[in-house]
Amino acid sequence: MKPRVLIVDDHIDMADTLADNLGERGFVATACASSTQAAKQLEGDSVDAVVTDLRMPEVDGMGLLAISRRFAPERPVIVMTAYGAIESAVDAIRRGASHYLTKPFAVDELALFLGRALEDARVRREARTLRAALRDEHGFGALISATAAMREVFDLAARVADAPTPLLLVGETGTGKTALARAIHASSVRARAPFVAVNCAALPEALLESELFGHVKGAFTGATTARIGLFAEADGGTLLLDEVGEMSPALQAKLLQVLEGGAVRAVGSSKERNVNVRVVAATHRDLREGVRAETFREDLLYRLDVVTLEIPPLRRRRGDIPVLIEHLLAKAKAGHPRSVVERFAPEALARLMDHPWPGNVRELAHAIERAVLLGREAEAPLSDLPPAVLNSRPVGMGDALPSGEGAVLPIRDVQRRYALWAFERCGSHKGRTAEALGVDPKTLAKWLNGDSDENP
Repeated sequence: MKPRVLIVDDHIDMADTLADNLGERGFVATACASSTQAAKQLEGDSVDAVVTDLRMPEVDGMGLLAISRRFAPERPVIVMTAYGAIESAVDAIRRGASHYLTKPFAVDELALFLGRALEDARVRREARTLRAALRDEHGFGALISATAAMREVFDLAARVADAPTPLLLVGETGTGKTALARAIHASSVRARAPFVAVNCAALPEALLESELFGHVKGAFTGATTARIGLFAEADGGTLLLDEVGEMSPALQAKLLQVLEGGAVRAVGSSKERNVNVRVVAATHRDLREGVRAETFREDLLYRLDVVTLEIPPLRRRRGDIPVLIEHLLAKAKAGHPRSVVERFAPEALARLMDHPWPGNVRELAHAIERAVLLGREAEAPLSDLPPAVLNSRPVGMGDALPSGEGAVLPIRDVQRRYALWAFERCGSHKGRTAEALGVDPKTLAKWLNGDSDENP
């Protein structure tokens, strides 16, 4: 489709001449001598680009520029001006015009700038569409939850999404730390840049160092080519350091230098490379315990622990299980379209609700995919669930209090178990839990952490 260009000039002969010449160069150009009529046309989507004179009665070029940007911010506007009004033309550029031309000018010059401006507008539209798609696919809207506890996590994550400071994501394996990191990236100003993830527990120290910081050719045996490293690959974007608690002390020191200096040095190189990377670290370990055990650097912890997002395990947000089952069932069916499974039998659904889910959302997803793969009827029976789910002890009050057998537990442990049980029963909402227990929120927080010195 040919680009539609509106030429606005109170000298209609000038506008007609430009329109005719642009028509010969692949544009659909329309001349307009009334800036008021032109302003009305700009309210719709019938114009792809505008070429306007600056000085006109009624609505001048600046006014048309403002109207065009109000209704179509990415629509290119090129202004025409006499030699003595260049200062006004420069002001139009500051206000969003694509370019200005001083009369007289060659039509080929105008056609060239129009083509460039239209191409730039197309790229911006595609980028906006891509960002919207990324937000839909990986943003906060793609995260599934029905509990207050997770909504609090999502709210805090959204508030810090654009901040350049490091983030620390804490939670058990399978709770969705990687999905949350992707959502933060997709919802941030860095969404157009790369999101890069690495599992620090999956690689030996020497290989992880090369993977993160890169290496030069010949830096070590097998380094037949140079590698820029993941920090450089994530430049402008986000780097997720999953299981950062497994990183060796030597690499922790090097990571700290990058976070403080914003530069990386490849293995075997004497030069540094500046990088602009937002680091998100994730771990299932207690890093403060690691500091006490001298396996994790205290200064690195302080650098990472600017904002910490703690993702509660699935057993502490059981209100999420029904919506997760629905979402994961639809996802599994999309991945296995030949499956006949449409839903779970009531007894299977009840077992899914009662299972403690030590593997959290990841375990739930695998259980549902297994049922979709093995199912032979529309309603998946209890027998299609994994043995670990079938043989588990349902979560209940028995998990909060000790049984009649075994060692006597310290009252602090019993207090913490009961507080956790009540927290789950109240939908992981701290305010409602504190009210139900008859304590203030600070006391509840101490009980949940197991560090209370008060009696239950």
